Formats: sequence, structure tokens, C-alpha cells
Amino acid sequence: MIAMPDSISPLDQARILSEALPHMQRYDEETIVIKYGGHAMGEEALAKQFARDIVLLEQTAINPVVVHGGGPQIATMLGRLGIKSEFAAGLRITDAAAIEIVEMVLAGSINKQIVGYINEAGGKAVGLCGKDGNMVTAVKATRTTVDPGSNIEKVVDLGFVGEPDKVDLTLLNQLIGHELIPVLAPLATSADGQTYNVNADTFAGAVAGALRAKRLLLLTDVPGVLDKSKKLIPDMSVKDARKLIADGTISGGMIPKVETCIYALEAGVEGVVIIDGKTPHAVLLELFTNQGTGTLIHK
Repeated sequence: MIAMPDSISPLDQARILSEALPHMQRYDEETIVIKYGGHAMGEEALAKQFARDIVLLEQTAINPVVVHGGGPQIATMLGRLGIKSEFAAGLRITDAAAIEIVEMVLAGSINKQIVGYINEAGGKAVGLCGKDGNMVTAVKATRTTVDPGSNIEKVVDLGFVGEPDKVDLTLLNQLIGHELIPVLAPLATSADGQTYNVNADTFAGAVAGALRAKRLLLLTDVPGVLDKSKKLIPDMSVKDARKLIADGTISGGMIPKVETCIYALEAGVEGVVIIDGKTPHAVLLELFTNQGTGTLIHK
């Protein structure tokens, strides 16, 4: 049963549910991949609210797949253990000591906490990572930076940071559509058995593309893509997105997010939305209302 504020009359409650019907029908039996960002999962009340919303999706015959991050939580644990965090090209450099902590936090504490919240809300969540069933195999990620002094481009060794190479849907296909909610940590194995830390946005994009999901929702800590006046852009095509990257409107950490959106769309996802995960019921607002929230990117 959907809990509604006491101030809403029974008639208004019925009207709200009725107006959601066409949206529910649009996503009936469709797969929705939700990337749940580390910054969006900081507050317990919001995390439990997110879990209830995911269970609601499953109850309305939608197939949710949750991919979670955990950057802030990893940084906290590394700090406790005296392991310094270094970044290059927007990615955490993950050495042999750090990858053990990353795996412990992502596939352990964070993953099982989300699973617990979903199960507490009445769902049946299954916590996994890309290593399970060889779901996601990865290759070592490489990035280049330009030395400000010499202006010479150099390759940065990111350590055990990977990028998705292949997605095997065998395991996910056993879960999706059977009242089970996969909760995936963005860890993967290389062909030679090495564990890699994968950026959660990139991981979610690869999984959504392989599943040909109806929607990929990237829950982050910003309202969406903003124009040069810092106003939200509610809707854009891939062509628009590339223009905004080229002219500098989309910059910094938003560039890899939008590039992930483009990749997912080209892989077969119908639409990708960047939304603020700290907005109460952000997922429901996006899927079940006319206004939606955040920035929708489409072909």
C-alpha cells in the first residue's frame, strides 16, 4: 500500500493513483536500470525511501535493476585505514591495497545495506557484483593528462580501475521478471581473473545497454544538465548533448556522465535521465508524472 500524507483527501489519493496509470502502462514489464550514486545514499531516511520506491516499481510490473556507487564511503574507509586517495582524470587511482577495501565496501557493506532496505520494504533483493556469473568482464582503464608545465600529454596508470568489456546476461535473465530485484556493485573481473573497480555510471550504462532497458536513471547530486545560466535543461537529443560538450556548456564531471548516456543510447537504451537523487521520490517523479525531473537524453 502506498503511504500518503494525512493532509491528502481520499479522493485526491485516488486521483493521483489514477493519473499514474498511463505511466505505469508505458513501463509495464519493461526493465529500468537505476544508478544509485554514493552521494545520494548518504541519509538513512532517504535511502529507505528509495528502497520503498524500488519495491513499488516491482509491484507495478516494472523490472528494476539497481547499480550503486560508493565513492564517499570508500574514501571514508580508506581514510580510517590510513590509505591515501589519489585521483586522475576524474577517477580514483586504485592500487593493490585500495582494491581490497573497494571490494569490501562496495560488494560488502554498501551492497548488503541496500539489499536490506529493499527487503525490509517488502521486496526480494539479490546483492551481486559484476564478478558473479562473469556478468561483467573488464579491461584495464587508461587515461591521459596534459602536464601543465611542459604541455606534454602523458598516460596515467590508474591501477586496478577497469572499463566494461563484455556483459553476460545469463545470471540477470534468471532474476529479472521473477519478483527478484538485482542490486549490483560495480566490480568486474578481467579475462585473467584480476578484480577491477569500475565507475558506477559506466557500469550501469553497460548493463542497461546489454539489457536494452527502457530507461537508465542516473541518480546523482545535481538536478541534471544545466545551461550556461545554471538553469536545468529538461530534454535534449544526443546531437544537442555533443554540441553542449563541444561549446563548454557541459563540463567537468558532467562530461563522463553524459558520455555514458550517449553510449547507453547507442547500445539500445530508449532514454537516459540524469536526476538529483536527494530529491524525495525522484524515481517515482520521473517515471510516474507528466513533469518528470532532471534531464532526459534521447536519440
